[in-house]
Amino acid sequence: MFGNLVNFEASLFDEFRRLERDMDQLFGATPWPSGIRAVERGTYPPLNVGSTPDRVDVYLFAAGLDPKSLDISIQQNLLTVAGERKLSTEEGVNYYRKERFDGAFRRVVTLPEDVNPDQVNARYRDGVLHVTIQRRESAKPRQIEVK
Repeated sequence: MFGNLVNFEASLFDEFRRLERDMDQLFGATPWPSGIRAVERGTYPPLNVGSTPDRVDVYLFAAGLDPKSLDISIQQNLLTVAGERKLSTEEGVNYYRKERFDGAFRRVVTLPEDVNPDQVNARYRDGVLHVTIQRRESAKPRQIEVK
């Protein structure tokens, strides 16, 4: 009596898994992001970019890195952060799911035209790389007094 119910549930879940794979192939395998704030799957490290009238702040969320191994550079208003993340794994272990990034990475961020490449600070703390780029004095808003 319950054998048909169990088979029904198994076949129903199999159909849902097949549908999910089909949807991933249809929508998830595109070379472009799926939304304005989305990034391509596998992009590492994730980052946030914000700005104030005085500076531009870039936060890269990259736990487990050696900060001395990071290569950070600015050229023609492009901030480039490159490095490698090495994770230790046990030999003989079969991983069924592995979501932590392992390997070389490179992220490039286009900066506004008014940043000063001579005034850059980078700090790595608690797994977050914080790069601050000051804006040029001539580009900062200034108050004009009416006489």
